[in-house]
Amino acid sequence: MLREDLRNVAIIAHVDHGKTTLVNQMMAQGGVFRENQQIEDRVMDSNDLERERGITILAKNTSARYKDVKINIVDTPGHADFSGEVERVLKMVSGALILVDAAEGPLPQTRFVMQKALQLGLKLILVINKVDRPDARIAEVVEEMQLLMMDLDATDEQLDSPIVYCCGRQGTASLTPDGQQDDLTPLFDTIVNTIPPMDVDVDGAGPLLVSCIDYNEFVGRIGVGKIERGVIKANETVSVCNFNDPKVRNNCRIVNLYQIEGLERVPVAEAKAGDIVVFSGIEGLNIGDTVCSPTKIEPVQFVSIEEPTVEMTFSVNDSPFASKEGKFVTTRQLRDRLYKELLRDVSLRVSDTDKADSFRVCGRGEMHLSILIETMRREGYEFQVSTPKVLYKEIDGVLHEPVERFVADVPEDMTGPVFSAMGNRKGVLLQMSAVGDRMRLEFIVPSRGLFGYKSEFLTDTKGQGIMNTIFFEYEPYKGEMQRRNTGSLVAFETGEAVTYGLFNAQGRGTLFVTPGTPVYEGMVVGYTNLSEDINVNVCKTKHLTNTRSSGSDDALTLVPVSKMSLEECLEFIADDELLEVTPKSLRIRKRILDSELRAKARFKEKTGK
Repeated sequence: MLREDLRNVAIIAHVDHGKTTLVNQMMAQGGVFRENQQIEDRVMDSNDLERERGITILAKNTSARYKDVKINIVDTPGHADFSGEVERVLKMVSGALILVDAAEGPLPQTRFVMQKALQLGLKLILVINKVDRPDARIAEVVEEMQLLMMDLDATDEQLDSPIVYCCGRQGTASLTPDGQQDDLTPLFDTIVNTIPPMDVDVDGAGPLLVSCIDYNEFVGRIGVGKIERGVIKANETVSVCNFNDPKVRNNCRIVNLYQIEGLERVPVAEAKAGDIVVFSGIEGLNIGDTVCSPTKIEPVQFVSIEEPTVEMTFSVNDSPFASKEGKFVTTRQLRDRLYKELLRDVSLRVSDTDKADSFRVCGRGEMHLSILIETMRREGYEFQVSTPKVLYKEIDGVLHEPVERFVADVPEDMTGPVFSAMGNRKGVLLQMSAVGDRMRLEFIVPSRGLFGYKSEFLTDTKGQGIMNTIFFEYEPYKGEMQRRNTGSLVAFETGEAVTYGLFNAQGRGTLFVTPGTPVYEGMVVGYTNLSEDINVNVCKTKHLTNTRSSGSDDALTLVPVSKMSLEECLEFIADDELLEVTPKSLRIRKRILDSELRAKARFKEKTGK
């Protein structure tokens, strides 16, 4: 039986190429919204962090209707750190829209997602988006996409994939680069004609591969997945199995069954092969599990997820200010929250350490882990994290480290600082090309060499540069590399920072704190251009005399300080420092707070005595 009434498609692309904006227009023209309804910009980015940062973090499902066809659409993240979200949802679809910016062309994440789609044999539609940009290079971008497909060993059929030219912001599309229709009809027609209807068997129950897990306090774990064959019914007894685990759980029951209509989950009595459904009622459900008939156990193979490349240590906050600002502060609460995150994030790894209050967390990159930290912080958790470190591998007796493909688009007169920085970070130039009036530089560089580089890159390019990275492969260890060439200004005593103390300290370096900020001994309050740490007393007050009063501090002028973001703090912290994270504050501190003990430890490290 052919499901002529259904198409399942994913939209995949590099970050900021317009996926979510195009999905907005597809829903608007697909009957999801009322005619007079106020449509929110990027409605699929429902998470607070997504709206604040302007990026998609979690893959989400929606649907639109075109004529008599229901089109299930999966909007995916574009940032390389959330590639796991893309990998797992591709098992739910039969085709993919490969979106690319008409000016920027294919970038590192474009290569990654296209490679995954080609490996799964999905039908592809190339979408050249933002054709209304004044710096659009439509013909060159099409050629770059075809060269990329050839480089990825695409078949002749995949090389003949149709091309649609879109302006996602205006909701228009065309099959030719020089003309735009009034709506997205050419895109919808191409989806219906290119993505083949599923040839399905509607007899029997399941199997259904779980590609996503949601959670609700009232019903527990909620599974999302595509029915591979047969029919699934609400209140039906099923079995749960896994391709990588011989154990089978019987007597499970699907309590609630939903299909996705637009932005809503609509209850249904049954769904058949090809449908993407949402269901609840099965405890202990995990991504990669297969729900099937008890009479026919047939686990479906899940995609192989790329391994993490960066690790951090999450531990209970033990600073002098511990438990003052957080709601969840104990080891048990921290452990439960980290292991709960594994239920929905397939590219995350969490394990216990030899210390009861510390946990090893591995992810795809700094942003991947920083989003987890920020999410937990907003939920009321208080903890501390170590500096990010890369995960090494020993291959054939040789130590290997992860390297990344680094692509920078910079003005032509600003390439010098980038070459210099890449040289210091043991980067190797792959190619250099002109893109309009800018230069595109592509390097292979060790992942650890990129820690903390983003702020330096923006400074070197005066805010005009654009940098993108994605994991490339493991290569032999490149040798020692200095992570940071600045020292820290460390608070000498516990108290409250005052103007007089800060005025004396600012001559030593750049400060992070302002008058009235509570500090403790061992807390980092700034940095110095010297390579060694300096102890400063920001709580020092002026002694009172017959001719002086403490009120005269008001005349002292302090250099304005900039508040560091979470990512900037993670980039800044050294190996002997920790970042204290609370719902209200971010504090950088030394692992050893006492200045004398810290000096002894540093002397022992240098001399071995």
